[in-house]
This record gives sequence, C-alpha cells and structure tokens, in this order.
Amino acid sequence: MHSTEAEIAIPSALLKSPGFRLEHVEVLNWGTFNKRIWRIKTQGENALLTGDIGSGKSTLVDALTTLLVPSHRVTYNKAAGAETRERSLASYVRGYYKSEKDDERLAAKSVALRGIGSYSVILGRFRNEHFDETVTLAQVFWMKDDKGQPERFHLVSERELTIARDFSGFGVDIQELKKRLRKMDGVALHDSFAAYGQDFRRRMGLASEQALDLFYQTVSMKAVSNITEFVRSHMLEDPDIEPRIIELCRLFDNLNAAHEAVIKAEAQVARLTPLVGNCRSHAVLVASITESE
Repeated sequence: MHSTEAEIAIPSALLKSPGFRLEHVEVLNWGTFNKRIWRIKTQGENALLTGDIGSGKSTLVDALTTLLVPSHRVTYNKAAGAETRERSLASYVRGYYKSEKDDERLAAKSVALRGIGSYSVILGRFRNEHFDETVTLAQVFWMKDDKGQPERFHLVSERELTIARDFSGFGVDIQELKKRLRKMDGVALHDSFAAYGQDFRRRMGLASEQALDLFYQTVSMKAVSNITEFVRSHMLEDPDIEPRIIELCRLFDNLNAAHEAVIKAEAQVARLTPLVGNCRSHAVLVASITESE
C-alpha cells in the first residue's frame, strides 16, 4: 500500500480580506493639522494609533467618523472621553487650538489657526480586493463667516483620488473646484449628506444605516458594563412602537366587535329555536285538522 499526499490549492481571491477596507485617510486643514496634507496608511489592515495627549489622535478619529456619519449626530472628541460638544465641526474647520482673554467682552475667545478664506478636506479611500473595486469618499468644508456651521459638499468616486492631485491648485473659489471635480469620470458630488450616504452605502453594499450607527457607537468605546443593554441600544434597530400599538388596538377593537356580534347571534338563535319548533308543530296540527274536516 502506498500513501499519497494531496495538495489543495486555495484560490488567491480567498486569501484576500473580504469587503471594503480602509486603505488610507487624508486630512488638510482639519483641526490642528494645518496647511500640510496628513495621511495615515492602513492598507486594509488593522492599525493602532498612539500618541501623547493632545497629539491629535481623536482629531483623526473624528475625521474618519465625519466621512461616514452625519456631523450633527457626532459627539466630537468622544474618543478622548468627551460627553458634551466641547468641539464642533466649525472648530475643526477653523482650527481652534487655544483660548485667550478678550478685553472688550471680558470673556475668553477661541483662537483659530485659519481664517475665513481657507478650506478643509477629509478624504478616505476604501478598497475591496475580492472585486478589485475602489471607493473614495471626500468632504470639503469652508466658512463664509465667523458664525454658523461650515459650508460643505460631499464626493463619492470610483477613482483613486488624493488631496494633493485632485483638491488643490484651483484658486480661491470653491466653485471652481466643484466644476473641475464634476468633469471627472466616475465622480459624483452631493450637497446633502443624505444623498451622499445613500450613494456610498449602495457602492459598498451596506443595506441600511444601522451598520454605520453601530460603527459610530463602538469607534470610541471605553467599556461595556452590560452587554444586553449594549446590544439592545446599539445593535438593534429602534422600532417605532406607537403606530404598531395603534394598529394593535384597532385590530383588537375589530376582533372584540366580531366576538360581540357572535354572542348576540347565538342569543338570537337560542331564542328563535323554540319558535321554529312550535311553528312546525302548528303546521302539523293544522294539517291534521284539515284532514279530519
């Protein structure tokens, strides 16, 4: 008897990481990352971001979160344990980095690294090795004045874009940048996050927003004290109970009315059944009398 060895060849596609994975994220004029383009390469792998307090770890996490979650739902600086809105989208775009006393208002005011004429860019590139597909997400922000929230537009592309090549050298008018980007093949611009989010979720195969909501809840998680409560609050969809209760009450009322109608009909049948028997007896007696006469 001879022993044989068989070698099973695994297709190279099976060795690749499944799904869309982050290749790199870039920021320009985001928080204290000023004037230069800063990039973190992950190449679709896990990454560990370390640094001293105040070195910008949470700022980069907030940049990635802003790409995937509407900014009005983000608690900025949450990765550093912030429970209140101590930072905002406007503070990141302007680059507030300290406070100083305002002699006129007798109060502290924030000092910004950038003025009204500057703009900020966040860009993330995701790749699906199985299908050889790339999705680039980007958001551009700028301030029209010192008050309110930044103006912005959102971009989804199948091209491998970079800030240095595709988001610079357009002058001082943001509209010129938008015109240039619209002329590119495979690039879609959106003025609202809703349309932008629907676009990139479709391209990445995300059926709903629930996965991104879970991502946001877990991106800066410190500890889970109750796993049941965590699953109930963050992994299950929040059902709209009130319409279901109203519908249930309506169905109950219909069922109750049908039950009462059945009971009423049974009572009527019970009262009419002897009368039917008496009518039959009367008919027999009438026939008998007629026959006898």
